[in-house]
Amino acid sequence: MNPEIRLRQHQVNAVARSLYGGNSLFAHCVGAGKTFAMTAAAMESKHLGLCNKSMLVVPNHLTEQWAAEFLQLYPSANILVATKKDFETKNRKKFCARIATGDYDAIIIGHSQFEKIPISMERQRQQLEEQIYEITSGIRELKEAKGERYAIKQLEKTRKTLQTKLAKLNDTSRKDDVVTFEELGVDRLFVDEADSYKNLFLYTKMRNVAGLSQTEAQKSSDMFAKCRYLDELTGGRGIIFATGTPISNSITEMYTMQRYLQYERLRKQGLQHFDSWASTFGETVTAIELAPEGTGYRAKTRFARFYNLPELMNMFKEVADIQTADMLQLPVPKAHFHNVAVPPSDFQREMVADLAHRAERVRAKEVEPHEDNMLKITNDGRKLALDQRLANPMLPDDEGSKVSVCADNVFRLWKEHEEKRLAQLVFCDLSIPKQDGTFNVYDELRRKLTEKGVPTEEIAYIHDANTEVKKKELFAKVRTGQIRILLGSTFKMGAGTNVQTKLIALHDLDCPWRPRDLEQRSGRIIRQGNQNSEVHIFRYVTENTFDAYLYQTLENKQRFISQIMTSKSPVRSAEDIDEAALSYAEVKALATGNPYIKEKMDLDIQVSKLKLLKANHLSQRYALEDRLLKVLPQQVKSTEDRIAGYEQDVALYLRSKSAMPEGTDESKFPGMVIKDFTYTERAAAGAALLEACKGMTSSEPQEAGSYLGFSLWLSFDSFHKEYKATLRGALGHTVSLGMDAGGNITRLNNMLADLPAKLEHSRQQLSTLLQQMETAKEQVEAPFEKEQELQTKSARLAELNALLNMDKRENEAVDSVPDDEPEAPERRVVGRER
Repeated sequence: MNPEIRLRQHQVNAVARSLYGGNSLFAHCVGAGKTFAMTAAAMESKHLGLCNKSMLVVPNHLTEQWAAEFLQLYPSANILVATKKDFETKNRKKFCARIATGDYDAIIIGHSQFEKIPISMERQRQQLEEQIYEITSGIRELKEAKGERYAIKQLEKTRKTLQTKLAKLNDTSRKDDVVTFEELGVDRLFVDEADSYKNLFLYTKMRNVAGLSQTEAQKSSDMFAKCRYLDELTGGRGIIFATGTPISNSITEMYTMQRYLQYERLRKQGLQHFDSWASTFGETVTAIELAPEGTGYRAKTRFARFYNLPELMNMFKEVADIQTADMLQLPVPKAHFHNVAVPPSDFQREMVADLAHRAERVRAKEVEPHEDNMLKITNDGRKLALDQRLANPMLPDDEGSKVSVCADNVFRLWKEHEEKRLAQLVFCDLSIPKQDGTFNVYDELRRKLTEKGVPTEEIAYIHDANTEVKKKELFAKVRTGQIRILLGSTFKMGAGTNVQTKLIALHDLDCPWRPRDLEQRSGRIIRQGNQNSEVHIFRYVTENTFDAYLYQTLENKQRFISQIMTSKSPVRSAEDIDEAALSYAEVKALATGNPYIKEKMDLDIQVSKLKLLKANHLSQRYALEDRLLKVLPQQVKSTEDRIAGYEQDVALYLRSKSAMPEGTDESKFPGMVIKDFTYTERAAAGAALLEACKGMTSSEPQEAGSYLGFSLWLSFDSFHKEYKATLRGALGHTVSLGMDAGGNITRLNNMLADLPAKLEHSRQQLSTLLQQMETAKEQVEAPFEKEQELQTKSARLAELNALLNMDKRENEAVDSVPDDEPEAPERRVVGRER
C-alpha cells in the first residue's frame, strides 16, 4: 500500500469487516471514500490468501477513474481494466479468456460489461426451475385460500413467462462456446453503486400496493445468479457491495439487498419469500395523498408502517456497515438550503387544470391506455413545472419562471465570486441539450446567462464530455475555475463527479424521482476537498404544479430510509415523519397554491413535528419509568448494602488500630498471619506475603491468612499479569501487589486508611440516587406540554381532509403512478391497467 496514504478509521473497519466476516455492504454516505475501502479489501484479501482473483464491477463511466485510484493506493498491483472495445462481440471471448488465464490481482469492469459475461446454462436452468416451483406453490396456496382471481392470474402469467425462458434454454440447437462466469476463476466480487441492481424479480400475492415493483431488470437477475454461485463457492464470504444509498426508493430494496448478501440467513429464518418478510416487518397503510395533478387528494395504499425494526436492523447489520454523515463527521462545508418558490404563469394554471381533467378520464377508463395514461400525465406534469415552452415551444418566455429565477441567482453568485473564480453546478434531468435545435432548458439557461454578461467559454454541459479524456479535462477546468458554471443531469453528473474544489453553489432545477438522486446531487458540493467553508444549495419549485406531488413522493420514500440509515438505535415500530423528511415536506408546502391544500400541508408539518415531540416525550417517560421501577431501586439497595458493609469494616479497622502498640513504624506493626504463622516484623511479613504469591498454583482466590482483623486472600489477575491481595471483612477490599515487600504492607495500610472516605462517598451516592428518584417521579407524572395544541391541530387537519377533494375510487384503482422513473411508459402501463 502507498505509505503516503493513510486510510480513515471507518475505512480500516470496513476492510476488517470484509476480511474477518462474510458478505458485506459498505453503506457509507456519499464522499466517505468507498473506492479506497474496496480497493484495500480486494488487495488485502489477496495478500492474506483469502481469495485468488477479485472482480470490481463499477459504473461504466468510472472504470478508468477507478483504475487510477486503485493504482494510487497500490502502485505495484497487477490489474486488468476493461474498455468498451474489449466487450464488442468480436473481442469479448478474447477478453474473457485473458481474465480466466491471467494471474491478476483484480479485474475492473463496467456494469453493462459484467452483464455480458453469462453464467452456465445449467445454473440458469436450475434457478428458473426454482422460481417456477416457488410461483407454483404460491398459486396453489392462493387457490386453497380462495384468493383473489386477479392475483392468481398475475402469478400464472409470470409462471408462463418463466417457462418460456426455460424452453429457450433447453433448446440445444444453439451452442455457444463463450467462457462462462464460473470459468473465470473469480472468487471475490466487489460491486460499486450496488443500488443499480435493485430491480430484482420478486413475486407477491399483495395487490395495488405502491412501492412494490414486480418488474424485472435482466442485469439484476444476472447479478443474483452470480451472487448465488459465489455464495456456494465461498460459503457466503465472497460478495462486497458498496453504495451510499442502499435503500433509495422503497422497502423492497432492503429485502433485495438481503437476498443478494444474506440469502441463506433469510432461508433459515423462513423469510426468503417477500410476503413472509413483509408480514414480519411491515404493514400496508391506506393514507390521504395529494393527487399527482396537484389539484386534489386521493387515498393510496403503500408500505408506511414498520414493526420489529430492532430485529430487522440486527439482521441487516450482520452484513451492512452503515456510516452516515453524522457518524463520520467528515470535514465538509456547511450547506445553506434555499427553497425558491415561483408563481405559475396563466398558461401553466390552465395546463394543470387540463392535467386534472385527463387524469379523471384515465381513472374513469374513458380513454385507451395507449392514447393517454398516468405516466404520460406524470411526464407532462414534470415538464410543465420546469418550463411552459416544454409543453408548447411557441409560448413566450415567462420572466418569473424557474429558469429565469435560476439564471438570476447563478449570475449574482458568478459576479460576487468573480475574484476567486468560484464555480457552480446546475442539475436538470429533463430537457437535455439536443443537436436538432429544438427548445431545451440547458440552451435557454446558457442564453440568459450570456445575455447578462457571463462569457460562453465559462459555461459547459456535462453531455459534451462524451469520453473519459474529455471528462477528465472538463473536471480539471471546473476545479481550477476556468469553467465556472457546469450543467448536467443526475445520471451523468452524479456519482464519480469530483469537481468540488471551488464549488460555491448548486441549483436543483427539477425534482428527481428518488431521495438518493438528491443526495447524489448534494454530494457533489458537500464533499471533502471543497475550499469553501460554507456553500449554498437552491431548490426551485413552481407553485400549483406537479412539483408538489414530486416532493411529497420523496417525503414518503425518505421516511423509511431515514429510520434505517441512522446512527440511532431504531424504535420498535415507526410510521410517522421524522427530522430528515421534514425538509422535503417544507419544500412540498411551498409548491402548493390552493389555500386549503396549503393549510393542510402546513398542518401536516406542524402535526408531524408535534407527534415527533410527543413520541420523544413518551419515549423519555417510558425510559424513566423503567429506571424508576427497576434500575434506581436496585442501585439504592446495593448502595445501602455497601454502606452497611463499609460501616462494619471501618469499625473493625478502628478497633484494630486502637489496639496497636505505640512507638515507631516498625514497633507499631500489629502482626500478620500467613499460612498459620504469625509475623511480628513488618519486613518478614512482607517477604512471606511475596513467597505465598509465588507458591500459588491456581488463578482462583486463596485464603492466605489475616491482617488487622480482616481475612487475607491472594489471587492472580491473568489479564493484567499481577498478583492481588484482598482484605475481607463485611466487604472485600483489593489492592495490587508489587515486588517491594515493605511497599506491599504500606499499600494494605493505605487501603484500610481510605475506608472512612469510601464510606462517606457511598453515603453521598445514596443521597444523589434518592434525589434522582424524586426527580424521576415528578418527570413521569408531567404531561406532554403541547398536548392541547396537538389535539386542536389534529382536529383541524381531520376537517381539512374532509373538505378537500377525495377520490374514493382510488381505494380500488390500480396504482398507476410509478415509484421510480419510467423507461417504457406505454408498455408498462398497459400491463398494469388490465
